[in-house]
Amino acid sequence: MKKVIHSKPIISCVLVFLVCCIARIIEYFLIRTDETILAENFIHKIFGIGVLLLVLISTKLSWSHIGFTKINVAKNVLKGLALGTSCFFVAYLVECILLFCMNGNVTISVYTSGFSLNGEAVKQNGIIFILICIAFNIINVWMEEGIFRGLFMHLLKDKMSFNAAMFFIALLFGVWHWVMPMRDYLEGNSSFGNLLVMGIGYIYLAGIMSIKWSILYKLTGSLWMGIGDHLFNNVIVTNLLHVISNNETDSMQIVRILIGQLISFLLVVIYYKKNERVSEDVYELE
Repeated sequence: MKKVIHSKPIISCVLVFLVCCIARIIEYFLIRTDETILAENFIHKIFGIGVLLLVLISTKLSWSHIGFTKINVAKNVLKGLALGTSCFFVAYLVECILLFCMNGNVTISVYTSGFSLNGEAVKQNGIIFILICIAFNIINVWMEEGIFRGLFMHLLKDKMSFNAAMFFIALLFGVWHWVMPMRDYLEGNSSFGNLLVMGIGYIYLAGIMSIKWSILYKLTGSLWMGIGDHLFNNVIVTNLLHVISNNETDSMQIVRILIGQLISFLLVVIYYKKNERVSEDVYELE
């Protein structure tokens, strides 16, 4: 199996992707863990970590081979969190100013969006729910970074240039996120036109996020900085820190996310372009 995976890395990446996608579709459409009190689709992420572990064992690779190195773990995670914090401070500020100018009022609230035992959506601001949110998103980020940036980049590095591998992974990561607008469309909650717009939007946004995290992987030689930034986006921006105006919650969330991600993307790309001479040495992880 090791020989097959390494001799056909593109096919191997696509197969791993499809297996994980099937698990994702099953959970989103059938199990629907996000519509329970847990409020998060995490089962397919645990499944994905299991798939990743199976591939590592089959190929005799270690976690460090795919970017989970033991060096500067805390330092790089904190750098990633700092990148997310600084960029989204600007994004939240712009969002609040726009909403205040439009409505004359704006507030910030911290809570998770959960469900009660009868299935009704409720705000959960207890420490237990916040810790659950963080725990599930650690699983989420570990799986996505481990497979998309870690495993795929390692398998593709001998068959593709870094840029080609980076864009190929970004495309897969974009398609990975298309299941969310697809469920809304198939259940009659959005039109076909909205599906196309949202689908293209998800592919574009997830794609630039993937490119950014691939570059951070290349620059630092590990996944940890990308994990820190990814974790900030998932925990704080999309789950915990909400903007409310005229009793509407996160009505401009997409604007916030676009601003924050574009700022951080540009900062990382500019830094990378200025330091391209270090790239190939870091790409070839030991």
